[in-house]
Amino acid sequence: MSKLQSFALGSWIEGDGEGQILLNAVNGEPIASVSSKGLDFSAMLNYARTQGGPALRAMSFQERGRMLKALALYLSERKLNYYPLSYKTGATKTDSWIDIDGGIGTLFAYSSLRRKFPNQSFYVDGEMAGLSKNGSFIGQHIMVPKEGVAIHINAFNFPVWGMLEKIAVNLLAGVPAVVKPATITTFLAEAVVKDIIASGILPAGALQLICGSAHSILDSVTNQDVVTFTGSASTGRMLKSHPQILNESVPFNMEADSLNACILGLDVAPGSANFDLFIKEVHREMTAKCGQKCTAIRRIIVPQQWIAEVQAALSQRLQKTIIGNPESEAVRMGSLAGITQLNEVKERVAQLSEFSKIVYGTLDFPEIIGTDSKAGAFMSPILLLNEFPFKNLISHELEAFGPVSTILGYNTTEEAVAISKLGKGSLVSSIVTNDPKIASEYALQAGSHHGRILILNERCAKESTGHGSPMPLLMHGGPGRAGGGEEMGGIRGVKHYMQRVALQGSPEMVTAITQVYQQGALANQTPIHLFRKYFEELQVGDQLITANHTVSEADITNFANVSGDNFYAHMDATSLEGTLFTGRVAHGYFILSKAAGLFVDAKKGPVLLNYGIDECRFTKPVYPGMTIGVKLTVKEKVDQDNTIKIPAKNESELQEEVKCGIVRWLVEVIDQSNETVAIATILTMVKKQQQGN
Repeated sequence: MSKLQSFALGSWIEGDGEGQILLNAVNGEPIASVSSKGLDFSAMLNYARTQGGPALRAMSFQERGRMLKALALYLSERKLNYYPLSYKTGATKTDSWIDIDGGIGTLFAYSSLRRKFPNQSFYVDGEMAGLSKNGSFIGQHIMVPKEGVAIHINAFNFPVWGMLEKIAVNLLAGVPAVVKPATITTFLAEAVVKDIIASGILPAGALQLICGSAHSILDSVTNQDVVTFTGSASTGRMLKSHPQILNESVPFNMEADSLNACILGLDVAPGSANFDLFIKEVHREMTAKCGQKCTAIRRIIVPQQWIAEVQAALSQRLQKTIIGNPESEAVRMGSLAGITQLNEVKERVAQLSEFSKIVYGTLDFPEIIGTDSKAGAFMSPILLLNEFPFKNLISHELEAFGPVSTILGYNTTEEAVAISKLGKGSLVSSIVTNDPKIASEYALQAGSHHGRILILNERCAKESTGHGSPMPLLMHGGPGRAGGGEEMGGIRGVKHYMQRVALQGSPEMVTAITQVYQQGALANQTPIHLFRKYFEELQVGDQLITANHTVSEADITNFANVSGDNFYAHMDATSLEGTLFTGRVAHGYFILSKAAGLFVDAKKGPVLLNYGIDECRFTKPVYPGMTIGVKLTVKEKVDQDNTIKIPAKNESELQEEVKCGIVRWLVEVIDQSNETVAIATILTMVKKQQQGN
């Protein structure tokens, strides 16, 4: 029998001693042994901080994002190798797809997120704050990578997705990771990490793996580290109160199993499409991963008048669920992850059944196909009914982490909200309704107690990812019992691994540090028109001051004719009484258009196209007779892997691909009194001089 290896200090290492025997959840056969004895956790963390951290911080967001993309592509080519191992955890093919392909998909998602970040190792956060009367002293937040390590203590139910969704975020932020998978399914995580390390895509020290116990790893954490935990609420609270966590004020992100709820709206009746949708969703969440999902529906909250119908419909659907060997195509629910887990779930069901009656299922060995039910960790789905949800509170306090759910009745939406809150915080709740009023009432009143709320109906059902699926660009976490933490969440998640710093100084100093031009900073005026410069030649702070133009009534009339904008303030001087205008006022979009006419160089050059406007404000009315000019400044350069495809002139020529970068320009429109009348940030794609870059 093989022994699993940890990856520590740049090498694959077998732990000392015989170790723990890991068993196939389907047939009980030994898979491998695992031990972490002999590993120096303190040295591993130090290695990550001194080797992986500096290497990642030396990379820009764009480089780190492309690294994630390369890793996702590499694992995609090998993902079929992971399915046979996943089946041994009791997962079906669909369960395995969620875990394996879902994890790789998260890498792709965070790779694409690089486009939201600069080509720097740091992130400029928010807008500049003016701190002085004359503008010589300003403030600006930036975020830099923490100089520690992300320590991920993961749950057993998603050994691939749980690992990849976490490391995607810390790696994009520029922070290395030490991953500690749950021991019972660590053989699958080990296989994936072996391929990651073999790829050579990550720098040394960026990722290490602990197979087996890691009881003392928190003894060596520092204030620059970040600890994430996924698992039971009780274990999470114990780890969160570790003395070193408290002494060093170490960020601790906890995502705990919770008593998630799904509500059938008062407007939904049996026989309707939405009723069938509700039954289908609850059934899926009860049986997917054999109910071993932190987001699974544990409480089924339905109108009192439809309890019997919901019970009958769910029981009928559960009866048709084929249980057995996950490798069988016919099987729709596999086993729990192990016998220990099976015994724990049965014990919890016994406790729940003291206050709620079992209306479907049995604790005896279920009927299965493809293997012996007594050899594996198989169990029947269990449906309970709690007739007194405000009295029998155990349904809101005790979770059976398996294919177990409880029906609870309500009379008003307000009651449904109150019942959902009795769980004291969940990762997700959902409501099936077509009524916007019901949806609003539930979401706004229950939102304080749930990390995510899905409003499900026929309109979105076809494309909905479902109650139990966290998405990379939305945060995964919840208040109270759910842990109070946040994972993923797009840019929000990346910020968890970065330190926010408030810079204070002159506009010139803040510009130099952030590489974003701060209004009021001294600019660099060059004799060459900025539209004649290639991307590499442009520098932040380069500025063009244009010629002036005196606005006339003819300008206003002509623009109204061209645009069709005949708003009274532009066209009818007799209608201005009671307004803030003293005469016909120029269109704001005329001012912006005329500004472009003043600063654009008409000849063909490196500027390829206008990419859009980020922000625009009209700050002062412009009347006929006023004179305007423009200050055009390079605000920021965004060097991403952008390519413009130029169509071929004829069939004999090849399509040309032109590499370019994005330039954000600050456009300040000034009147004859040197006061700003309009300000905007526009974006252009600018050709690179060196097309190999």
